[in-house]
Formats: sequence, C-alpha cells, structure tokens
Amino acid sequence: MIVNKSALDGVFFNLKTTYNRALQAAEPEWNKIAMMVSSGSSENRYKWMERFPAMRKWVGEKVVKQLKGQGYTIINDDFEATIEVDRNDIEDDTLGIYGPEAEMAGYSAAHLPDELVFDLVNAGFVELCYDGQPFFDTDHPVKKKNGSTVSVSNKGTAALSFATLAAAQASFGAARTALRKMKDDEERPLNIKPNILLVGPALEDTARALMMVDRLEDGKPNPFKGSAEVVVSSRLTSDTAWYLLDTTKPVKPFIYQQRKAPVFVSQTNMDSESVFMQKKYRYGAEARGAAGFSFWQMAYGSTGTV
Repeated sequence: MIVNKSALDGVFFNLKTTYNRALQAAEPEWNKIAMMVSSGSSENRYKWMERFPAMRKWVGEKVVKQLKGQGYTIINDDFEATIEVDRNDIEDDTLGIYGPEAEMAGYSAAHLPDELVFDLVNAGFVELCYDGQPFFDTDHPVKKKNGSTVSVSNKGTAALSFATLAAAQASFGAARTALRKMKDDEERPLNIKPNILLVGPALEDTARALMMVDRLEDGKPNPFKGSAEVVVSSRLTSDTAWYLLDTTKPVKPFIYQQRKAPVFVSQTNMDSESVFMQKKYRYGAEARGAAGFSFWQMAYGSTGTV
C-alpha cells in the first residue's frame, strides 16, 4: 500500500470504527451509584451542597438560603490511551494487528468513569467531602434549628452478615436505620430510601443471601429480604467493606464530572518528527473529567472489621 493522505484516512477510519464499537458495547457500572455532571471549565465548584433548598411553608417573607463562600471543588484531569502504528505495517497491509489495541482503547475509555468513581468509593473512609470530613465518618457536623451543632454518623464497622437476626440487624439493619433517620438543618427528615447494597466480590454471596433468603442461618425469618439491589464491583478493593446507598433521587451519592467525553484522535502529519525519525503514526483516545462526592447523607459505609 502506498502511504498517502487517503491511505492514512482509511487507517484512521478503520481504527476509529473499531474503537467506537468497543466504546458502545461496554456496560459500565458507575451509573448505578453516581450521577453525571457536565463541566464547562477546568473545575466545578459545588457550593449548593452546603445548603440545599427545600420547600417550606411560606409565611411572611421568603427565607433565602445563602450559599457559603467556600464550596466543594472537583478539578478535571486529562486521560489518554495512545496507539502507535508503524509505517511499514501500512505499506505491508498488516494493520489487523492494531485492531485489538483500538478495541482495548475503546473499552478503557468506556470504563474510565468506573475507574474514577469506584476509586473514590475505595477512598471514602479517608477522602474529605464538602463538610471537611471523610465521606464515610462518625462526626459529620449538622446544625439544628436552634443553632447548635450535632455530630451525625454514616460510618460503621460491623461485618455484613446473615448468620443470625442479631448480626443482620447490627450490620445491614443499623445502616438502613441510620440513613432513614437523616435530617436537614431544619430537622426535617430527608426521606432517604436505601436501595443499593454495594459490595466487592468477596462479599457477593453474603450480600445476595441477605437480600434473597427467606430465613437467616439461625432459622429466623429474614426481615431484609428484597430490601435492596445487590451491586457487585470488582473495582472495590476491600474484602470486608460494604456500602448502602440511596440512588432513587435526581442527586446521587457520587459524581462523575465530565469535561470532555472520550474522543478518538490522530497524529498523521507525514512531515511530523515522529514519522520522519521513527516512521510512527499515532492514534488514540482522549478524555477529561473527574469524580467527587455528593451528599454523605445518601450513603453509609462499613469497614466490616468487627
């Protein structure tokens, strides 16, 4: 094959087609626990998380909720996956060897949000959220109507269990109760409805049994059967940690912030240094984005160590 602009355009079209096919065929997991927020700059500031307006009885003048000067900021990062194509392979019509690379680039691009969101879940016991506390923590400061501040917990240590009714109540039951009791700064219930039980592969059998069996191992009726959907992710690194989430609302516990969706790009200038010095053309995927925490009140995490 003669290497000219037409030939290079054909190479780009074929690799892009393979990339897009893999991108569209992927089945990401992140959208089960996170919401996507579009970004129009290098970062997004989420000042609305400090005081989220809710409907109240209108008596006299409206009560205007002021956004605090300091907000939670999520900074976008750049991501790439690059393929080098040797000019000899174009001349020799042996481009089939690059198909799997283009396919893996598409697969990787499709699962970039998974990687970002679940890395965030893994770090949830140490990474800070909008109130300056770790996302899963025992001391989230919440103001009351009288101006005082109380500490609220969305973190536990109990191991997920279906061995006995007491063990199930101390783990899943305690998490569900803690979330359902969440209130806003006017002491009104937030109406949290836990619906996702998120676990890693090591806890899959335990989680599915707890959500499916009629009776627990001690023979007592299972009051938690069918109360949440089990989501299992191999990207969760802990063998003991588990999470209970509310994803029923427009706002979800985690954020995938997308600045630029994955796009297939090329460097095929025949006068470029890489072509002249190394006879290499470059193709690949680029994306910009980040992940961050939303409301901690919508998620409960247990280290599962007790």
